[in-house]
Amino acid sequence: MTETLTFLLSGTLLAGTPLLIAALGELVTEKSGILNLSVEGMMAVGAIFAFMVVTGGGSYWVALAAGGMAALVVAALFAVVVIFTLANQVAAGLAVGILGLGLAGLIGDPFEAQTVPPMPKLPIPGLAGLPVLGRGLFDHVPVVYLAPVLALATWLMLTRTRLGLLLRSAGENPDAANSIGINVRFVRFCATLYGGFCAGVAGGFISVVSATLWADGIIAGRGWIVVALVVFGTWRAGRIAIGAYLFGLATLSGLLVQTTGVAIPSQLLTSIPYIVTIVAIALLSMNPKLTWLNAPVSLGQPYLPTK
Repeated sequence: MTETLTFLLSGTLLAGTPLLIAALGELVTEKSGILNLSVEGMMAVGAIFAFMVVTGGGSYWVALAAGGMAALVVAALFAVVVIFTLANQVAAGLAVGILGLGLAGLIGDPFEAQTVPPMPKLPIPGLAGLPVLGRGLFDHVPVVYLAPVLALATWLMLTRTRLGLLLRSAGENPDAANSIGINVRFVRFCATLYGGFCAGVAGGFISVVSATLWADGIIAGRGWIVVALVVFGTWRAGRIAIGAYLFGLATLSGLLVQTTGVAIPSQLLTSIPYIVTIVAIALLSMNPKLTWLNAPVSLGQPYLPTK
């Protein structure tokens, strides 16, 4: 029982971390009014570039940064298409996402099934030795500790800073923002780049930290869970953090069921996180007021400055 609880705590944090990082980036992007459905492809691009850096002898931190920058380039392409050419954000997001998945598969073909050493852990002195909770909560790689800090920083930025006000203005009422001198398109462009960077870091985390291998399709739909998480969290950083770890826990449920010896097809077990996603969104949709209370009014709508 003790080992199971430790496994649940540790696995939940590890599985929830990339979801949280990418979802916080998507939150910032959507708060500016841009709906980015290409997160899956951006995470895949970040994953392969981070993996290449580690296999080439680079540090894990450089690898995560490289993954973020690679996805940022993909995000820049998406941003130019939807912000400056006013393309439909849903169609462009799907197209760029598919492009990212294809590029990642092409670039990663020589690295298929290769592995890398795990990123060194950083046990927290005085806490990692605690029974059950110690190894479950305080014996992880540094990025796991930084993810909740990023959630707190994102919340503070959006609600307590001028930058957050600019972002929310661009997403809520771009015409009013433009009338007082805010460059709405520039704000949206930067927010989209940030979201792409976070997606790339999250993808890199999956390939070089949690999975420690490269395989085509390694993201396995997590990008879509990220998009759903923003809705699930009703565009609030704190709720998104809770949701990310809940979905992280859901990914472990298949392994737990297998340990009980119950004869359930593996395909059904691996689909549990996505079933949870569908159920969660369906339940939220039953209360539209709750779902859209914090949604940016201009989310997904193209904007052309009037002057």
